[in-house]
Amino acid sequence: MQPVSSKPAFKDYASPAYAWYVVGVLTLVYIFSFIDRQILNLLVRPIRRDLNISDTEMSLLMGFSFAIFYTFFGILMGRLADSGSRRGLIAGGFILWSALTAGCGLARNYVQMFLLRMGVGVGEAALSPAAYSLITDYFPPHRLATAISVYSMGIYLGTGIAYLMGGVVIAFASGKDLWQLPVVGATRPWQVIFFMVGLPGVLLAALMYTVREPERHRLHSKPVPMREAFAFWRANRRTFLCHNFGFALLSFSSYGASAWVPTFFMRHHGWSASQIGIWYGSIIGVLGTLGIVAGGRFADWLSARGYRDSTMRVGLIVAVAWFPAGICIYLVPNPYLALLVLAIAQFFTAAPFGVAPAAIQQIAPPNLRGQASAVYLFVINLVGLGLGPTAVAVSTDYVFRNDNMVGYSLLLVTSVAHVVSALLLWAGLKPFIASRGKLQT
Repeated sequence: MQPVSSKPAFKDYASPAYAWYVVGVLTLVYIFSFIDRQILNLLVRPIRRDLNISDTEMSLLMGFSFAIFYTFFGILMGRLADSGSRRGLIAGGFILWSALTAGCGLARNYVQMFLLRMGVGVGEAALSPAAYSLITDYFPPHRLATAISVYSMGIYLGTGIAYLMGGVVIAFASGKDLWQLPVVGATRPWQVIFFMVGLPGVLLAALMYTVREPERHRLHSKPVPMREAFAFWRANRRTFLCHNFGFALLSFSSYGASAWVPTFFMRHHGWSASQIGIWYGSIIGVLGTLGIVAGGRFADWLSARGYRDSTMRVGLIVAVAWFPAGICIYLVPNPYLALLVLAIAQFFTAAPFGVAPAAIQQIAPPNLRGQASAVYLFVINLVGLGLGPTAVAVSTDYVFRNDNMVGYSLLLVTSVAHVVSALLLWAGLKPFIASRGKLQT
C-alpha cells in the first residue's frame, strides 16, 4: 500500500477565493433545494385536512414520492455529470424542481400532489452528483472534506429556513381562509406557501452561469463503460455496503425526525405550527450548520494526523455520541427542555453528512466520482428520505395506533437506526482503508 501524496495528482487548482465562491453558489442552490423539499413538513395539518389523507399517506408525500424518482434519476444524472456540463445540469434541474414546487400549490387532490412531488425529485436529482464532482475539481484532497461539508451546510440552512420562513409565512398566510390570486383564483394558505418558496428558484438558476466549468482530470475525458463501473463497485463492495447503508441509516433517522418532530410538538406539547416552525428552524439552521462543518473539520484534523479512515470514523463517532440527547427529546416533559436536548442531538445528527460524500470522493477514481456519488445518493435517499418519514408514520398508525404516540414512534425508529448504523460503520473502517489503498496503487 502506497502512502497518500499531499500534492495534487493533476492540474493546478483555481484560486482559493474563486473556489470558495463556487462552493457558495452551490450551497445557495442546495439551500433552495431543501427549502422546497422540507416545507411540506410544516403543512401536515392543513394538507391532511384538505386532501383527506392519513399520517401514512402524508408521509409518502414527504418522502417516498420525492425519493423514488430522486434516487433512480440520480444514477442517470451521475453519469451525465461524468461526461457533460455540470453547471448546465444543475441549472436545468434548479428550474425544474422550483417550477414543480410552485406547481404543488395548484394540486387539488392527492394524486396530483404525489405526481408533482415525483417531479420535484427528478429536478433535484441533478444537483449533488454534479456539485460533488465540481467541488472535487476545485479543491485539493486535504481540503475536500471541509469544502464538501460547507456545501452540505445547505441541508441544514435550507431546512432551517424552510421551518423559519414556514412558521412566519404560515402565521401570515393563515390570516385568511382563502386567498384570491390572479389567474389561480381562490387558494388555500398552504397553497400560497408553495408559490412563495418555488417561484424564486426559477429566476435564481441563472446564477449557475457565473460558475466556470473546471478542466477535468485527464482520466475524465470520456465516461467509463458500465461494465468497468460495476467491476469497481464489486471490487469495493464491502466498503460501499458499510459506507452507503451505515450513513443511510443515519439519514433514515434524520429524515424521520425532521418530518415528524414539528408534529410531535404540536400534538404532545400543544404548540402551533408557526411556533415550532420558528424554534425548530432556528435549531436546525444554527446547530445543523455548526455540526456539519465541525464534522468536516474534525475529519480533516484526523486525516492530518494519519487516520486514513477519518471520514468513516467521524460517522461512527457521531452515530454513538447522538444517543443521550437523541433519546431524551421524546421523554422530557417540558417543551423547552426538549428543545435544548433537541439542539444537542441536532449537532450530532448533522455532523456525518459532509464527510460521507467526501469519503466517496476519496475512494472513487476521477472518472467515476459522479456515478459513485449518485449510487451513494440513491441509497441514502431511498433509505433515508424514502423510508424514514414513513417508518415513523407506520409505527404511529399501526404499532401504537394513536396519533398522540408519535413521540414513541420517533424514539423507536431513530434509536434502532443509530445502533445498526454504528455497527455498519465500525465494520467498514478496514475495508475503507483498503479501498483507498487500491486507488493509490
